[in-house]
Amino acid sequence: MQFEVIAKCHTTKARVSKMTLAHGVTMLPTFMPVATQAAIKGLTPQQMESLGVTLILNNTYHLNLRPGVDILNAADGAHKFQGWNKNLLTDSGGFQLVSLSKFTTITEEGALFLSPFTGEPTMLTPEESMNIQHAIGADIIMQLDDVVSSLTVGPRVEAAMHRSVRWLDRCIAFHQKSGKADKQNLFAIVQGGLDPNLRDKCLEDMVERKDGVAGYAIGGLSGGEEKDVFWRIIKQCAAKLPEERPRYSMGIGFAEDLLVCVALGADCVFPTRTARFGVALTHNGPLNLKLSKHAKDFSPIDENCPCPTCSSKMSRALLNHTITHETSAAHAITLHNIVFQAQVMGRAREAIINGTFPDYLRSFFAHYFGDAGYPGWCVNALRTVGVDLLEGMDIPLIPGSGAKWEYADASR
Repeated sequence: MQFEVIAKCHTTKARVSKMTLAHGVTMLPTFMPVATQAAIKGLTPQQMESLGVTLILNNTYHLNLRPGVDILNAADGAHKFQGWNKNLLTDSGGFQLVSLSKFTTITEEGALFLSPFTGEPTMLTPEESMNIQHAIGADIIMQLDDVVSSLTVGPRVEAAMHRSVRWLDRCIAFHQKSGKADKQNLFAIVQGGLDPNLRDKCLEDMVERKDGVAGYAIGGLSGGEEKDVFWRIIKQCAAKLPEERPRYSMGIGFAEDLLVCVALGADCVFPTRTARFGVALTHNGPLNLKLSKHAKDFSPIDENCPCPTCSSKMSRALLNHTITHETSAAHAITLHNIVFQAQVMGRAREAIINGTFPDYLRSFFAHYFGDAGYPGWCVNALRTVGVDLLEGMDIPLIPGSGAKWEYADASR
């Protein structure tokens, strides 16, 4: 991996970087669509590439279960298996320690899963996680970490943090002996829950191991914690990670989340899945196309959007009519939402380079939330990096927005 910071915001902690991997260049900050089972739901790899996407995410746990390491090796990796020619990142399987916790037992050796498909036991160790990701052939691979829910408190959080450091050592050792380190780049994952002291300890230990890793991720968030706590952890970690390495904020995806994390110093994020629920993202806020008020609206989602859905003039009325009956509607909205996210991040990169990122943030929030009110956590977070969204404006804060992980306005 070659990594170069090419521009920094003079006010916030945002930066633009060029990351060159074995399958091409990805400009940061960026977002990653999620291809859990080696496929973006409803879209082909060719469609994804035509939208300008250069980095997607595959799920290690699921690809190990199906199709399995033997088939991935026979296919010469997941790039060829799924027909994807650009960059690929895999998670380590660690998130499933939370999402499939009722099927999982954690020991120092690793995580013992019971397959949700067959009930068969599978031991996922740090070494086996590396082995699976080597078979997948991802350009960026993640250490196996001991993940607990962000709402967990007590000794389990500290134990998981220390175990994540020990497992990182095992991942580094296995990866360096594999002969794959020249093309596959290992990232460490900073844990520590919502405890700033544990985060600092984990950061210190993992930065000490920077010779064995190519980049860092901030993990263990987006699990229901208050967002006014979430952004403080992001800022704390981003500020203490090495300047010369990429920083990946895991598990976020709403447009406001993306921009706040970029302003706090994160380089890479991935978006939530909204299209299947009939929600289209626009620069004037999300649209719930299931609402009856769209049934007679023959305009596209966004007149100015260059995506295939909008440029073909597919109407809101048609999408309202088909969203619960035809998969084509979810596909059409997915195309639009991916382009929307790409535009949000592309305009952020352009603004950082041009020295206008604070203005871009103010403009984005003004259009996206209008006079309905700004999420208080966004206002609080951006103030700490020199951007006051409320300066000179009579805009209310959305009540309770510091604790929400969903869109505040579902009536659009």
